[in-house]
Amino acid sequence: MIRVGIVGATGYAGAEIAGILLSHPEAQVVFYGSKSYAGQRFSDIFGNFRGLIEEKYDICREPDLSVMAEECDVIFTATPQGYLSGVLTEEILSKVKIIDLSADYRLKDIEVYKQWYKGIERNDDPGLLAEAVYGLCEVNREDIKTARLIANPGCFTTCSILTAYPLVAEGLIDPDTLIIDAKSGTSGAGRGAKLPNLFCEVNESVKPYGVTTHRHTPEIEEQLGYANEKAGGDGSPILINFTPHLIAMQRGILATEYASLQEVTLPTGKTVLPDDAMIQETYEKYYSDEKFIRLLGAGVWPETRWVEGSNFTDIGFKVDPRTHRVVMAGALDNLVKGAAGQAVQNMNLLAALPETMGLMKAPIFP
Repeated sequence: MIRVGIVGATGYAGAEIAGILLSHPEAQVVFYGSKSYAGQRFSDIFGNFRGLIEEKYDICREPDLSVMAEECDVIFTATPQGYLSGVLTEEILSKVKIIDLSADYRLKDIEVYKQWYKGIERNDDPGLLAEAVYGLCEVNREDIKTARLIANPGCFTTCSILTAYPLVAEGLIDPDTLIIDAKSGTSGAGRGAKLPNLFCEVNESVKPYGVTTHRHTPEIEEQLGYANEKAGGDGSPILINFTPHLIAMQRGILATEYASLQEVTLPTGKTVLPDDAMIQETYEKYYSDEKFIRLLGAGVWPETRWVEGSNFTDIGFKVDPRTHRVVMAGALDNLVKGAAGQAVQNMNLLAALPETMGLMKAPIFP
């Protein structure tokens, strides 16, 4: 049985991890870490857990990684940026594996991190940063299996990257023309009280935010940059436009993406622009065996209601021959595949368990 600790257990992502692991046959949460609610029962804070947690574990404790490393096999850190990098040491990591849901170890270039995460205090350890594996399971599966430190991707980034990755990796689109228009439910902003996220501020409205400045932008650029290198790119940084929007719903992300098509050379030597059939074939090449990616096909569009509460990502697309562009769309649940579910998927890989264990829950509807 994998002994699990959660730092930030009383946030949305931390509680989602706890909920998923209730039905996981090979893992149990033994440490609910919460600075704000230390000493209180976890099941009193989240009434949906009443009667479901063993009494000896049903208490929130002050998070201390040194203590948790002695009691746990895996620690999930669902914490604000800067927390983990400020407390993680080689000694701790020699005893326990860590899956971090913050951005502390996602970006390999520390100067890029400092540019986009201004004001975040962190203790930089170049060795740990270099060691961390970006936990996008469908892309980095083999590296994840042997890692000690996993940088769990962000919600917008997971949706945005998975939707475009095969087409970038195969050179079918020009990544520098990529425009991502994404929409998220309010739970993506976390559980902390924020005026812009109050019901009366959000209901009956939709608004863009973080325009040209959203912190997930460099994460998407870095990961799609690796895909571009795979397609024969020169390794130069790619630049995208990413604009998130806040929608009056609790869960879900929908990313609609646009990019210019690039000519490809057929075995006959003829050069053509990709069509729907070629795009579909490329998606199938990368994702046909992926349990948590559902390819909808050309002209079939994902909806957040069909992925809510699940670890699935639905992807659709359509080539626009008039503009020589392709329109792609991906949908996922920001708290599951965009956070907690993906974290558990990473844990399964680390523990050499079936990747789907504890995660094959059907989306909730209605």
